[in-house]
Amino acid sequence: MLLALGLSACGKRETPVERGNRDQILHRGTGPEIGELDPHLSSDLTGYNILTALLEGLVSEDPVNLSPVPGVAETWDISADGLTYTFRLRADAKWSNGDQVTASDFVASYRRILTPTLGAQGAPLLYIIQNAESFHKGAITDFAKVGVTALDPRTLRITLEHPAAHFLSMLNHTAFLPVHIASIEKTGSAYERGNPWARPGTFIGNGPFTLTEWKAAQRIVVQKSPTYWDAAKVRLNAIHFHATESRDAEERAFRAGQLHLTESLTPSKIDAYRRDNPSVLRLDPYLGTEFYRLNVTRPFLNDRRIRRALALALDRKIIVEKVLRGGQSPAQAFTHPGIAGYASAAFIPTDPEAARALLAEAGYPGGKGAPAIELLYNTSESHRAVAETVQELWKRELGLEVRLVNQEWKTLQSTRRAGDFQILRSVWNPDYLDPLSFLNIWTSSSTDNYTGWSSADYDQLLFRAARTSDNAARDKLLQQAEALLLDAAPFVPLYHYTHVFLIHPSVKGWHPTLLDHHPYKHVHLEN
Repeated sequence: MLLALGLSACGKRETPVERGNRDQILHRGTGPEIGELDPHLSSDLTGYNILTALLEGLVSEDPVNLSPVPGVAETWDISADGLTYTFRLRADAKWSNGDQVTASDFVASYRRILTPTLGAQGAPLLYIIQNAESFHKGAITDFAKVGVTALDPRTLRITLEHPAAHFLSMLNHTAFLPVHIASIEKTGSAYERGNPWARPGTFIGNGPFTLTEWKAAQRIVVQKSPTYWDAAKVRLNAIHFHATESRDAEERAFRAGQLHLTESLTPSKIDAYRRDNPSVLRLDPYLGTEFYRLNVTRPFLNDRRIRRALALALDRKIIVEKVLRGGQSPAQAFTHPGIAGYASAAFIPTDPEAARALLAEAGYPGGKGAPAIELLYNTSESHRAVAETVQELWKRELGLEVRLVNQEWKTLQSTRRAGDFQILRSVWNPDYLDPLSFLNIWTSSSTDNYTGWSSADYDQLLFRAARTSDNAARDKLLQQAEALLLDAAPFVPLYHYTHVFLIHPSVKGWHPTLLDHHPYKHVHLEN
């Protein structure tokens, strides 16, 4: 008997991935731990990846090309002038507590995110709605004047400030997702931060999954919702979102059969997977720009010449070809090339000689007399490798001393909000497929700027572009704005993204998409 037990113990144990394949439980790596599951306060892609399992907006996305498809709204009409959208909601759309999802729920949700006391970072996305900006900034206090009206329980009318061909795509941002106000108010005010409603047991959603577990810095578990209107199409029974600060640890978890998907892959491992296991390696096209924010309110960096010198001194080819090795491309502007047919007309080239001249003109020839500057990045092997390369280039080309500092992601987010940095590693992934989703973050009213830089001329160019229907004229205004931005240099562009990650062959329906969105009801597992 002891021999039999010993032989049994030596047998191969079933891995979480193998069990998941059998039971339709997806194990997904998410990168760093998130701090918030309130859709109106969440501000990063990791939060989006989890929240879209729990909540559904008026429209959803096609799993292949991300074009808008019916969500809570089964149909909609658009007025001839492009200003008024009338959505007809499904009769079988339910919250996870069984309540009907109504047009009034969307009105109340949009009122919540626009209420100033909530301090919602994503609120400016709703400024496209008539009078939303005025309400958010306190110029008007009557929400009935905002262009969101429940005509009846199943009919919602939204009136825009100006026509916007990308409006339906915007509705997939977490800022536009509905919340169940009555359940939020059971644990505190719906209009103040700090309400702990977005936790297992109190989170009421309307998406294909419900929140059942959240172990801080470990995992979040969601299970298939029986009340979701399209539950018959949902093949996954659960999703386990696994948090980790280390890409190497995530890769080891994948090899050990603990993850179906990693969020990323350390650059040093890419060549080995290309050679030895290419079937699990994905290098997907992905709209996003990696850059360093420069705090223009700080001494030394408050000089445009210094900022321009930092940008001009970098050889970005070294970063993408020698360090990252994942098909990324050097970034010489902020917008991703070719988004919605747009391309920047201005660029920041690699020109160390011009950079040295600007530094000398600012009073620091060869870096003499320049203070040491601090570069802050969130904990990651690849972020560190890029920062060390930049540190070396700025030392070699400009004679500057750069001190590297790293923080965990949640801590860095707090540091960023407080503006307590000089140079900050950053990334921007657009909220929708339009160059405005890149350029809007640098406006004076943006809650995503963080640099202290602003320009009335820049704001006005984007204001005019948003209200211009002729594509050629619109692109010209956007190009003027981006040229102004690049000249002011409140940031240093580094590279444009690809999504480099590992995926188990059992995962089906995980299509390459430009925004890295993957509607879960189209995903399933096969042995």
